Amino acid sequence: MAKDYLHFGQFLLEKGLISETDILNARFIQKKSNLKIGELAGAKGWLTTDDIYRILVIQEETLEKFGEIAVRERYLTRIQLAEILNEQEDAYVFFGEALVRTGVINERDLIEQLKEFNKMRLQGLQT
Repeated sequence: MAKDYLHFGQFLLEKGLISETDILNARFIQKKSNLKIGELAGAKGWLTTDDIYRILVIQEETLEKFGEIAVRERYLTRIQLAEILNEQEDAYVFFGEALVRTGVINERDLIEQLKEFNKMRLQGLQT
């Protein structure tokens, strides 16, 4: 595997700091926490399942962002989209944060490993 395409989880796995199960558990936390715009709007009652599917069909054809389509097609207002995007950003869980939440690694060690990982990636991009 080329080092410049190495994911942080794979980096930690290769160092023996985490297991494949740890990666799966952290990704599960991310999937559960990092909700998509349609999911958040649906939970608020702003979009129905059919609305979400209609927007997704348009998105597949145009490759536009979900929120831009939802506003343009008048499923959501700009204010609603802004609220959802703020919630999405506030609730976002990064992979390393998910590892800390599961107790696999502490925050101090995570920061050190991220520094090493980013340094390695930068060196790989410069060569």
